[in-house]
Amino acid sequence: MSIASSIRKVLVPINREGYPFLAIVGVLTLIALIWVKVLFWPLLIITAWVAYFFRDPPRVTPVRDGLVVSPADGVVSQIAHVLPPPELGLASQSLLRVSVFMNVFDCHVNRSPVTGTITRIAYKPGKFLSADLDKASEDNERNGFIIDTGSVRYGVVQIAGLVARRIVCWTSENEHVAVGQRLGMIRFGSRVDVYLPEGVRPQVGIGQKMVAGETIIADAAAAMPHLTHRIG
Repeated sequence: MSIASSIRKVLVPINREGYPFLAIVGVLTLIALIWVKVLFWPLLIITAWVAYFFRDPPRVTPVRDGLVVSPADGVVSQIAHVLPPPELGLASQSLLRVSVFMNVFDCHVNRSPVTGTITRIAYKPGKFLSADLDKASEDNERNGFIIDTGSVRYGVVQIAGLVARRIVCWTSENEHVAVGQRLGMIRFGSRVDVYLPEGVRPQVGIGQKMVAGETIIADAAAAMPHLTHRIG
């Protein structure tokens, strides 16, 4: 790997959500440099971490019809059949849910797993349990999307965690989104659930590392003969 490539991997764009945080810690770092030098290096490290946390690197998204990509960086923490959140109105029966857990070192920009139209956005306040717990899907603050591809519907749910206290949404209802498009982000450590239509099976396993907008979760095209109607 060349030096230029290494630099590009480190100096990735910073999402606009991070600007206020960078401004605050940056000013504190400058103040420390002038008046409280003992705090300069700790604050400089914090400034570097804030910039790293809010990084927003470009992604190369596979675009073949039927592919479902990961909405978040992190690891697959759960794969289970569960009822989707009731506020989404997605389905009355259990659907296969793939959960991706993000720690504080993962990129927290969330992306659309499929191309389609956002037909519903539903925010629900709640608790701030650790996002890797199963109860987090029911009890924690969350923001859910229904994405309609024209033949089936997918549920995507941003879930706040123990440290995360702010869910940010950058899209609106009736907006068309492309697979891999940015949907929002969660501060600071959290989880994103994807509810797959009936018949679609995941191609990932628990503990597998995921890259938002790139890692393929499932191939719905293989199940399309069974998907002749909308789910829900």
